[in-house]
Amino acid sequence: MNWLLSLAAVCVLVPSVHCATGTGWCYHDASCNDTKWPTLFPSYCAGSRQSPINIVPASATADSNLTAFTFLNYNSDSALKKIENTGKTVKVTLDSGIKISGGGLPDPYDSLQFHLHWGNGSSVPGSEHTVNGKRYPMELHIVNSKATYNLDTGLALKDSTGLAALGFFIEEMSGDATGQPAKWNLLSSYLSKIVNKDESATVASGISLDDLLEGVDRTKYYRYLGSLTTPTCNEAVVWTVFKDTIKVSKDLIDKFSTTVHIADNSSALMVNVFRSIQPAQSVTTQSSCSTSGYSLGLMALSLVLGGFRAI
Repeated sequence: MNWLLSLAAVCVLVPSVHCATGTGWCYHDASCNDTKWPTLFPSYCAGSRQSPINIVPASATADSNLTAFTFLNYNSDSALKKIENTGKTVKVTLDSGIKISGGGLPDPYDSLQFHLHWGNGSSVPGSEHTVNGKRYPMELHIVNSKATYNLDTGLALKDSTGLAALGFFIEEMSGDATGQPAKWNLLSSYLSKIVNKDESATVASGISLDDLLEGVDRTKYYRYLGSLTTPTCNEAVVWTVFKDTIKVSKDLIDKFSTTVHIADNSSALMVNVFRSIQPAQSVTTQSSCSTSGYSLGLMALSLVLGGFRAI
């Protein structure tokens, strides 16, 4: 394995590791934010199938291959092992044996971790993908690696479908609810233990992935081929973005942008941790009917997406 690619895999998927290829980017400073990534990391960040994108439902083509997923051990209340502040996001490492299959994916995949993207509280949205130009308050990404690679992310990054990312929009729950849902309240309670970069905490049993995805119809989703949304932006990701949103109370959304810092507690708070919308790329889609998912007809989206480039 090429050692640079192997190191890049570790930097991207385990961003708390100090890596020469992974520390030269940021969200908050004009010298290293996402406008500079294509220059800083031209091998991939300047590529032709970059993520995230704006989704235009009216331009999505029905695809009968996009069937229901199978989620193995997503109901395990011991699936979440460790939560950490990477300096770029909040990441939760998953236990072994958590898997997905079906859903039109080429192979089964191991679920490795999930992390979140957000803006600045509920008032400044920070999802990465958008729908008809709308940005949601937060977005949760579950990162999965093709099972045949036995958790070797270096190999997965060499494969154009080596990784599968599940994207879930998070929006504010209606009404005056606080601390809801209860499992999200429990998860967010760990933020006080990871205020500073590289701090981590063990997650006690009692939270399953199904708990965190409650209310989402996981048979309804969009699909496209894209990239990692952080450097080195490898174009190795099968993206699934679910139509239904996770509903979370305002106080919990606000907690992410008011608790964790990009370095220590004297540094800036971690806010606006999302990449801007990327230009559309063309993909091959089928036009047969489907009741489950939609492949994005990205060639048709290219003109629409141009208007959302500078969000």
